[in-house]
Amino acid sequence: MIKLPTSYLPPKIRSAARFTVIGTTGMFIQTWFFLAALLLLGHPEKGEALYYVAFGIGYVLEMIPNYLFTNWYTFGTKPDIKNAGGFLVARAFNLVIQLGLLPLMLDLLPNWRDDYISYVVIFIGGCINYLVCLIFFKKPKES
Repeated sequence: MIKLPTSYLPPKIRSAARFTVIGTTGMFIQTWFFLAALLLLGHPEKGEALYYVAFGIGYVLEMIPNYLFTNWYTFGTKPDIKNAGGFLVARAFNLVIQLGLLPLMLDLLPNWRDDYISYVVIFIGGCINYLVCLIFFKKPKES
């Protein structure tokens, strides 16, 4: 079996490093879906309701691969009802954070491109999301 580079990290920071890898990949996937949704919705102006709908579409479509890789790669767990529920709670919390940050970033960075604003919002939300996920993704204790 191939050892991944993060396997050599101390256990206390391994999941954080892996979460960063999955989160960064997810950020690009979410942003791609967001930009595609903007095109499909006629490229609404920043701050319009459809702009937020496009952001939400990107968020939802990115959730499935994120959940699977968060289980297998980040925390070394198997998908189950408990961590799926916890993941949904963490993601709902994260969505509230991201949708709250989006108008703030649009005001603070009015001349930035849509994808750059998306990256900033997703990054901040992702840092908070990691802390919430730590509660729900625990390996079962070996007896």
